Amino acid sequence: MKFRTIGLRAAPLALLAVAALAGQAGAATPTDPSGTYLTEDGRARIRLEKCGAAADRLCGYVVWLKVPLNDKGEPRVDFRNPDPKKQARPSLGHQLIMGLKPNADAQYEGKIYNSEDGKSYDVKVWTETAGELTVKGCLIAFLCKSQTWTKVVDVLPGQLSGPTNSPGGPRTDPEYMGPKAAAPKPSAKAAPKAGETAPAQ
Repeated sequence: MKFRTIGLRAAPLALLAVAALAGQAGAATPTDPSGTYLTEDGRARIRLEKCGAAADRLCGYVVWLKVPLNDKGEPRVDFRNPDPKKQARPSLGHQLIMGLKPNADAQYEGKIYNSEDGKSYDVKVWTETAGELTVKGCLIAFLCKSQTWTKVVDVLPGQLSGPTNSPGGPRTDPEYMGPKAAAPKPSAKAAPKAGETAPAQ
């Protein structure tokens, strides 16, 4: 698709007004994509759900793997993770979408973890067609790839169907528990007045 550029001096006021309205529309709240999706390559199912203290973020978890076992017949683990403490954790159930935030383009953006190489990438996700999710991951600003994930409603053998962080469900990454409200600061104790003694501790 080719685009033509229009100089601002030549653009009629009507076009500028339309552009302004389009900018406002782009700032709309993203469509909630919560649900379970089959990745484009068919190798995994990812559950997306709202997360964070205000339920305004988007988290995602691996809830099914087409090949859940390694060559030794053992459950796959996240052995390429740069954190040694996570290299033995099961691949099934781990968190890969880390609390994406809504942006001005009616999309969710943030970080996605790829267990195949142990790296995290910038990602944007959005829904334009019912039952489909566009996932655009970028290694750097000009090197990006898009995938289409398809929403599913059935449950396959071996799929985690329980609530997150419960038996039979996926697990939240310990380092990502969602944004939390700041803990209240302890109130300062008044200094004792002259002639008074401080209360016993």
